Amino acid sequence: MHTKMTLKGEISKLGIDPEDRLLIHSSMKALGEVEGGADTVLDAFIEYLAAGLLMFPTHTWKQVGETNPVFDPKTDASCVGILTNLFMKRPGVFRSLHPTHSVAAIGRDAESYTKGEELTRTACPRSGCWGRLVDIEAKILFLGCSMRSNTLIHGVEEWMDIPDRLSPVPQPLKVRTEHGLVNCPQYRHQSRFGDVSQTYGKLEKPLLNLGAATEGYIGDARCILVQVTPMVDFVQFLLEQNPRLFQSYDSVPEADVRRWRERSAGRYNLT
Repeated sequence: MHTKMTLKGEISKLGIDPEDRLLIHSSMKALGEVEGGADTVLDAFIEYLAAGLLMFPTHTWKQVGETNPVFDPKTDASCVGILTNLFMKRPGVFRSLHPTHSVAAIGRDAESYTKGEELTRTACPRSGCWGRLVDIEAKILFLGCSMRSNTLIHGVEEWMDIPDRLSPVPQPLKVRTEHGLVNCPQYRHQSRFGDVSQTYGKLEKPLLNLGAATEGYIGDARCILVQVTPMVDFVQFLLEQNPRLFQSYDSVPEADVRRWRERSAGRYNLT
C-alpha cells in the first residue's frame, strides 16, 4: 500500500522540484491502493509543493452549455476526476471563473494566477490560465493518464488560429460571481474531425526523446512530466509545418523532430 511518505519520495524521484509550478492531469484509479485514499494523494502534493504552485483542471465543459448556461464556481463539480473535485474544496485553493475550462490552484501567486477568466471568450486563450502556464514556465504531470488529456494543446491550436477548432457562434454562457451574474459568451471546441485530442498521444514519444519530458511512476501510476515552454514551442513548430497534424494518428515526422532539435539547441534546459 502506498503512503504519503512513499508518494513524496516518488514525486521527488520523477524530477519535480518543491518550488515548481505544476499542473496535474490525473487518474486516481491508476495510482492503486493508497493509505487514506485521494486525500492522502492531495496532501502529498500540497505539502511537497508548499513553496511552489500546484494546479488542477476543474473543467465543467460536460455540464455547462446551452441547456445549463450558468457556471457557479462554488457549487459546480469538475468533470475530470475525483482528485480535482476534492482539491478545489481544500482551504487556500482558488478556482478560476472560466465557465467550461476552469483551473484551481494553491500556493505561490495562486490568487493572481486564477484571476480574470470570466473575461475570456474561448476555452484556452493565451491570456488565461492555460496560456499563463507558458509565462510561468510550468510543468504538467500526466498522473496515470495519457497526453490525450493535454488540454494545453487545444490552447496552442487556438493561439495559432488552426481552422475548424472553434464553434462559429459563441454560446451565451454566464458566470456566477460574488457581484452577480457575468456574461461570458464562449466559442466552444468543435471540429468536423471529432475529438482531435485523441491524437495528442503522438507527442509523447518525440517529447521524451527530445528531453522535454521524462517518465516514471508515482504509486502504480505511470507518469509523464512535461516542461511546458519547450513543449509549446515544439507543437507550434509542428503546426507551422502541418496545420492538419492532429487530424490523423500518423506519427510526428522524424525530420521535423530533428529540425526542431537543431533550431532549439541550447535554448531550453532539456534532460
